Amino acid sequence: MKIINRLFLPLLALFSFTAANATELHVLAAASLTDALQQIAPAYEKASGDKLTFNFAGSNILARQLQNGAPGDVFISADDAQMNALEKAELINAKSRTALLSNMLVIIVPATSSTVIKSAKDLENADIKKIALAQPEAVPAGVYAKEYLTKIGVWEKVKEKVIPTENVRAALAAVASDNVDAGIVYRTDALISKKVKIALAISAVDGPKIDYPAAVVTSSKSQIEAAKFLTYLHSKEAAVVFEKLGFIISE
Repeated sequence: MKIINRLFLPLLALFSFTAANATELHVLAAASLTDALQQIAPAYEKASGDKLTFNFAGSNILARQLQNGAPGDVFISADDAQMNALEKAELINAKSRTALLSNMLVIIVPATSSTVIKSAKDLENADIKKIALAQPEAVPAGVYAKEYLTKIGVWEKVKEKVIPTENVRAALAAVASDNVDAGIVYRTDALISKKVKIALAISAVDGPKIDYPAAVVTSSKSQIEAAKFLTYLHSKEAAVVFEKLGFIISE
């Protein structure tokens, strides 16, 4: 497991968990991490004395905010593409970059729906008229879904049914409110809502490789504290929360 690049480790030794050194860390994180990070935050804040302030949104939106000069200390993306763009622009500290988590895609339907989906090809059926996806040209969850549907030859047949949403949580909400017939979201999103049910789980073998990289933002004035938080996200305590919510811990 790569936790933090060795060249970055000396910085961590300068930091100790004391209230006197309390820092407010601004964490920009993919929307699908909302529940996990909100559950992890209290324990970390108590242990470190620092305060975590979160900005949850689609990874592409958060990356754009950083590119436009928005303040931040830690960025956690739901794909490598957004992180790669920021690293190329030297907007994240490359030495701090770490592989954090993985996930799986699932096809969901409203909890009250009688629709049966035995394969993703069933999305072509006439009774499925609207399919919610996070914006398939930009938001990682939607990009992953489009990639998968294209690979199995379904995308061209269902793309006119797609209702694009701002992020994966908005796609989940569209299905939960019964405004669409089906949706594709992360497994972790589907598990938090009683208003949807998983109609089909897309195995990690068949589906796209989903990565959640994390890094310290170059412009952060709290580099050491931000790096310490990234290290904590690899701890056993954080892993318990992530795994409980359905995430896969990166090796």
